[in-house]
Amino acid sequence: MQKMAQSHVFLSGIGGLGVEIAKNIILAGVKALTVHDTKHCTKWDLGINFFIHEDDVTSQRNRAEATLHRIAELNPYVHVAASTVPLDETTDLSFLKHYQCVILTEVSLLLQKKINDFCHAQQPPIKFISADVYGVCSRLFCDFGDEFEVLDTTGEEPKEIFISNITQSNPGIVTCLENHPHRLETGQFLTFREVNGMSCLNGSTHQITVVSPYSFSIGDTSEMEPYLHGGIAVQVKTPKMCYFERLEKQITNPLCLVADFSKPEAPLQIHVAMLALNHFQENFGRRPNIGLESERSLLFPQVNGDVVKWLSRTAQGFLPPLAAAVGGVASQEVLKAVTGKFSPLQQWLYIDVLDIVTPLEKMGSEEFLPRGDRYDALRACIGDSLCQKLHDLNVFLVGCGAIGCEMLKNFALLGVGTGQDKGLVTITDPDLIEKSNLNRQFLFRPHHIQKPKSYTAAEATLNINPYIKIDSDINKVCPATENTYSDEFYTKQDVIVTALDNVEARRYIDSRCVANLRPLIDSGTMGTKGHTEVIVPHLTESYNSHRDPPEEEIPFCTLKSFPAAIEHTIQWARDKFESSFSHKPSLFNKFWQTYPSAEEVLQRIKSGESLEGCFHVVKTLSRRPRSWTQCVELARVKFEKYFSHKALQLLHSFPLDTRLKDGSLFWQSPKRPPFPVKFEFHDPFSCILLLKHCTHLQVVQTDETARKPDHIPVSSEDERNAIFQLEKSILSNEALETADLQMKPISFEKDDDSNGHIDFITAASNLRAKMYNIDPADRFKTKRIAGKIIPAIATATAAVSGLVALELIKVVGGYPADAYKNCFLNLAIPIMVFTEIAEVRRTEIRNGISFTIWDRWTIYGKEDFTLLDFINAVREKYGIEPTMVVQGVKMLYVPVMPGHIKRLKLTMQKLVKPSADKKYVDLTVSFAPETDGEEDLPGPPVRYYFVQEDN
Repeated sequence: MQKMAQSHVFLSGIGGLGVEIAKNIILAGVKALTVHDTKHCTKWDLGINFFIHEDDVTSQRNRAEATLHRIAELNPYVHVAASTVPLDETTDLSFLKHYQCVILTEVSLLLQKKINDFCHAQQPPIKFISADVYGVCSRLFCDFGDEFEVLDTTGEEPKEIFISNITQSNPGIVTCLENHPHRLETGQFLTFREVNGMSCLNGSTHQITVVSPYSFSIGDTSEMEPYLHGGIAVQVKTPKMCYFERLEKQITNPLCLVADFSKPEAPLQIHVAMLALNHFQENFGRRPNIGLESERSLLFPQVNGDVVKWLSRTAQGFLPPLAAAVGGVASQEVLKAVTGKFSPLQQWLYIDVLDIVTPLEKMGSEEFLPRGDRYDALRACIGDSLCQKLHDLNVFLVGCGAIGCEMLKNFALLGVGTGQDKGLVTITDPDLIEKSNLNRQFLFRPHHIQKPKSYTAAEATLNINPYIKIDSDINKVCPATENTYSDEFYTKQDVIVTALDNVEARRYIDSRCVANLRPLIDSGTMGTKGHTEVIVPHLTESYNSHRDPPEEEIPFCTLKSFPAAIEHTIQWARDKFESSFSHKPSLFNKFWQTYPSAEEVLQRIKSGESLEGCFHVVKTLSRRPRSWTQCVELARVKFEKYFSHKALQLLHSFPLDTRLKDGSLFWQSPKRPPFPVKFEFHDPFSCILLLKHCTHLQVVQTDETARKPDHIPVSSEDERNAIFQLEKSILSNEALETADLQMKPISFEKDDDSNGHIDFITAASNLRAKMYNIDPADRFKTKRIAGKIIPAIATATAAVSGLVALELIKVVGGYPADAYKNCFLNLAIPIMVFTEIAEVRRTEIRNGISFTIWDRWTIYGKEDFTLLDFINAVREKYGIEPTMVVQGVKMLYVPVMPGHIKRLKLTMQKLVKPSADKKYVDLTVSFAPETDGEEDLPGPPVRYYFVQEDN
C-alpha cells in the first residue's frame, strides 16, 4: 500500500478498456494518475465508457477531460490529471520519466514499440503495459525491464507446519502431524523454531524437497543430536527475479500465458492475426469494415480461418464485458509493477470469445452494421438480434456489493432491461453501504455511507444508461421471503445472476432456480482469486451438485485449553466477547420477559420449582456491578480467572512432566503448556483489556449508577485503588446487588473503531497468546481474523464480472453446451483457466426410466385425492410405483413407519395442509430397488397440484 501510494502512473487511451484500468488502479490507491486522450466523445462511447454521458457527446468534449472528475471522485487520495496533447512518433518522450508505469491502449503498434524501447532503456526501467480489445479478441503485454524483483510471488500467508518427527539421516526427513498435510512445494525455504532435541535447527533456514504430502527433506541431519519432540517449521518468503524482453523481440518470439487448455494453439494464432490487423491499420489507416468477409484476405490468410474471419468482421466493434475482464487483469499488472508484490505476467495474455460469435455464422452482414445508437460497438460483435434479446431481458441480480456493482455497469453497457415493452433488471441487497466498501464497490461514494446498497446502485446505474429499467429491493433472498420471490417471480426471470459472499445463500438460490428451471450464473472472489460458473437447465449440473470441502473448524478443546496458534486465541477472545456482552445479557432479558415479576420468581424458587435459566440469572444478579468501581472490580476478577487461575489449574491437572500411556510427553507440539500472566499496569494489553471490559460492562447495564464518570481519566488513581482493593477481597467472594432486571446486549461490530470491540479482542487474544507463549498479532490482523474479513480487490471483481457478462450473452442466445465456459483465476500468480461446463448426469431408475436434476414429474389431483390416488397416478403416468413420499423433511409415507399404511386413505389436502393460496407442493419420491437388501432408488421431484389447472 505504501509503494502504491508513492507511484505515478500514465495511461493513454480512455476508451472502454482504458476507463476500466483507470477505475481499478484509482480504487487501489496509486498516488497519481494521468489519463491521456486526444479523441472526442461520440455516441459510440456511450456503449463502451461508463463515465461518458450524453451531454459529453453533445458538446464533443475530449474523452480524458469528460471522464476526469468522475474518475477522480472514486478516490480522493489519488491525484488525477488529464492530458490532451498529441502522442505520436514525433513526440519527445522524456516527460514519461516522471512515471513508474506507463499503460497504452488504442495506440498503434509502431508507437507502442517506440515507447516500450524508451521505457525499457531507463534506469530503473519504467514498467510498460499495453492492452487492446479488437472486437472478440483481446491482448495484454507486459515488460518490467531486464530484471524485475518480486518480493512475494503469491501473496499467501506463510505456512506454519507442526512437526511430529525429524530423522537423523542424510537427507533428514521431516514429518508433520497426522492429517495435517504441509502443502509445500520443492524449492521453498523453511525456518525452524521450538524444536526439542535437534535444537541446532532452531533459527536456521533450509531449502526443502517434498517427499510426500506429509513429509519433506531438509538436508543432512545425521550429525545433529536426536530429535525429541515439538517444533514448528515456518515458510520463508524469498524474493524472485523475473526477466523480460522488449516488445520488438517478443513480437517474433512471444511468451504467452495459455488460458484455455482445450485450445493451446489459440494464443499464437491470435498473436499472428492481431499483428496482421496492426499491419492492416498501418497500410489503410483504419480497421477492417464491419461484417465484410471480403477484407479478410487483406489480413493474413495463412492464419486459422475462424480467428482471422471473426477478428476481421468484428475489429471495429467492442465487447464491454471482454474489456472488463482484460481491464481487471491489466490493472493487477499495474499494481504488481509499482509494488513488486505477486508474480507478473510473462509476457502476453490473449483472451478471445470466438465461442460467442461462431454460432452467429449464418447471420447476414446487415445484422452487424451500425444503427446510430449507443449499442453500435456491441452490435458489430454480436449482431442486432442478440442485442434486442439483451434489451428485452428480465434478469434478477442478487447482491449489490463489489461484483454486483460491476455487473450493473455491464448490464448498463449491454443495454440489459432497456426494451420498450419488455426487459427489467431486479436487484436486491439488505445491506447498507459501509466505508470499507468504497475501495472496490465503485458505484458508491462517501456521501452514500449508511444508505441501502440496492437503491444507491440502481440510481448510479441510471447515470450510466438512463434507459435501463431497474426494480430495487432491500430483501434477503431466503425461505422467509418466498412470498416476494415466489415461483411465479422466478418463472418471469430469464436468468438469475448471483453476486453473493456465502455458500448457504448460493445453495438456496440454486435450489430455487432448479425448481423453476431458470439459468443461473454464479461467481465469487477472495482477494486475487475468482471463479465463475454457468448453470443452464437440462445442460449442466447445478451448484448443489458439488460440495466444497467444509471449512476447518477449531476443535472446542483447542479453544478452551490447548491453543497452538494466534488464530485460536483470537477466536477464543471473540467467543468471550459474544458470551459476556451479547449471549448472557440476551438470556438474562429473555428470562425476565418470561417471568416479569421478581417476587413471583422468588416464591417459585422457594417452593422448589425449577425455572429454566434461573441459575444463570441469579448468578448474574449476584455479580452485577452497580458502579464504575464495581465494573473495575469485576473486570479484575475476570483477568485473574482467564489468565492466571486457568493456567494454574491446567498445570495442576497436567504437570509439565506428565506422560501418556505410550511414554510420550503430554505437553508436546502442538500442545503448549500455559503459564500464569500477572496483571501489570505497564502492560498495555492488561490495561486495555481491563478498560474495555469495564466499558462494555457499563454499556450492557441500564442502571445509570454503573456508568463511568466522565471526569475520571483512564489512568486515574481512584481506579488503581479500586483494583488494589479488589485484590484484597477476591477471596471474600462478596455478593453484588442489583436494582434493574434489564440489560442491553452488544452486537459485535468490526468496522466501528470507536466502539472498542476490536480493542477488547486484540488485548484478550494477545494476553492468552502470552500465556501460551504464542507470537501476538497486531490490531489489523486481529480485526481481519475476528471479523472474518474476506480480502477483496477491485481488479479481481472487475475481471470476474466481465466473464459472467460474457456467459450471460451465451445464455440469452440459447447457445449449445460446448459454448459455455467456467473459469478459475488467480491474478497473483497469474493464472486464468477456462473449463467446459459439467454436463448434467442422468440417473437410471429401471426399465429405461431415468431422470436428471432438471426433470420434474407433475401430478394433478382434486379435492378428495388421497395419498393412494397419488401413488397410483405416478405409477400410471410414469410406469413406476413410489414406495416412499417425502415433503421436505416431513415423511408423508414410509411403509415401515408405524401407522403410515393408514395414511394411504387420507387426502393429500389433509396430509400436506397447504395454505389457502398454495396451488401445488413439491414432493420427493423413492422407488423399490430391483434387488432385496439394496437401498431405495431416488426419483425426481414430483410437483403435485391440488386441483387441475385450466388449459
